[in-house]
Amino acid sequence: MHKVTLLPGDGVGPEIAEATRKCVEATGVRIEWDVQECGIEVIEAKGGVPASVLESIRANKVALKAPITTPIGKGFRSVNVYLRQELGLYACVRPCKTYKGVRTFFDACNVDLVIVRENTEDLYAGVEFKAGEAVTEKLIGQINAAATGKKISTDVKTTGISIKPMSVEGTTRIADYAFKYAVEHKRKSVTSISKANIMKFTDGLWYDVTRAVANSYKAKHEWADLAKNVPPSPTANAGKLDAGNITYMERLIDNMCMQLVQKP
Repeated sequence: MHKVTLLPGDGVGPEIAEATRKCVEATGVRIEWDVQECGIEVIEAKGGVPASVLESIRANKVALKAPITTPIGKGFRSVNVYLRQELGLYACVRPCKTYKGVRTFFDACNVDLVIVRENTEDLYAGVEFKAGEAVTEKLIGQINAAATGKKISTDVKTTGISIKPMSVEGTTRIADYAFKYAVEHKRKSVTSISKANIMKFTDGLWYDVTRAVANSYKAKHEWADLAKNVPPSPTANAGKLDAGNITYMERLIDNMCMQLVQKP
């Protein structure tokens, strides 16, 4: 018997959760469902996600979550983001695969890819400051005083701010996860995706780190010159796994989105 936390959510959530539960039970696997209510009405009534939700997930180690409403532009922050940050769920793993008998627009492409997204840094860190508040105006003043290039030129009273932190540690962790996954699941390539042509000090750092992690796994670089003068990452598991048969590639997000639609 396995114990699993079930978050039925709200809106279409309970219906989806019930159908999913029946599908799981049809496999014959015995599950004890620990149902935790965490829909928008519960969150608004209690002033946040109930403590019992995190306690249940931490105790059971496995959770099945249905959709939960997130207010747009106001109100409480996304429950997804909250759970990721509180539980350290830094890797969002999304397999995308076509199956025989399931009709899609991409039947002829034989799609078989996995998207690994970093969940806790970048703008998902959720460090924000609301327009019109004194702390926001003060922050804009400090940024403009420190900035040597582009400054914030809009009215400080009508401008909101989101901070985009990206670290060597966080980037190494997600890149290391992607390469481990690729080796263990016999994938052919790992593609690092960013917007480094515009955000040079954050997404540029992303590329520096993912190249170093690729080197630590002995991966082949799509362009040989990428590997020059890039030392192995000291925090990656160098030597434990050999990704020599895996090709490391880089794409800008604009181009990658186009390729995913045109030739996945």
